[in-house]
Amino acid sequence: MSTRALQYTATVLRREQLSDHFVRIVLGGEGLSGFTSTGIPDEWVGLVVPGQFQSRYYTVRSWDGVEMVLDIVVHEVGLVTEWAAGDCVGDEVTVQEAKGSFELPEGAQWLMLVGDLTALPAMARIAEETDLPTRMWAEVPDDLASYLAAATDVTWLDQPGHGTSALAEAVEKIDWPEGEGYFWMAGESAQMRAIRKHLMRERKLPTSAYDVMGYWRSVAGRQPRKIDPVRPSAATSSQADQAQTTSTSKDDA
Repeated sequence: MSTRALQYTATVLRREQLSDHFVRIVLGGEGLSGFTSTGIPDEWVGLVVPGQFQSRYYTVRSWDGVEMVLDIVVHEVGLVTEWAAGDCVGDEVTVQEAKGSFELPEGAQWLMLVGDLTALPAMARIAEETDLPTRMWAEVPDDLASYLAAATDVTWLDQPGHGTSALAEAVEKIDWPEGEGYFWMAGESAQMRAIRKHLMRERKLPTSAYDVMGYWRSVAGRQPRKIDPVRPSAATSSQADQAQTTSTSKDDA
């Protein structure tokens, strides 16, 4: 049986510069008519842009059955970032079938979301679609207060430097609520490894109580998300991290 991902041809309908490092791409066209959302709020799709054959993975900020919104982080170089930074309206792209990871455990009483700019589209969508009390920590280089709903309980964190992150330190300082809940986090892979260790060894959380994914890795040159950010189990987290951190160029990255 073939395991080839379903693919759809889409047209760029609109492009909007949300901030210096953030671009909104709106896709549509007849080729997307067969697309099916997973309904999972952190779902992502593979995207192949003109002149490239490799896919990169981006969070579906929204899908209304006609138009798909992808919010993309742009930086100096990259297969998608150079394309998204230019005039791409009218271009045809390939979209691959959606996958998702977010899975609230039964009985969860609260939700915490932590991430950098690459994770912001997923955090925004999750916050919009949950009824649980939700707190968010967002590490971003730009002023994006208007990106989230006004009622969002968010702590904005300054990015420590270009291509770097300090989310692990921020999480270690969090005052955790009482009761059972769910912790979702995505961002730079080394930071995510440190957080998994903290959640398992210090917080002693079961793996069902959190989802932590590496969207990109900080090396000499920024490496965006190449492979699906599958949710690793406690037994396979180190192998999954190695697979991601050894890939060459969230979503957004």
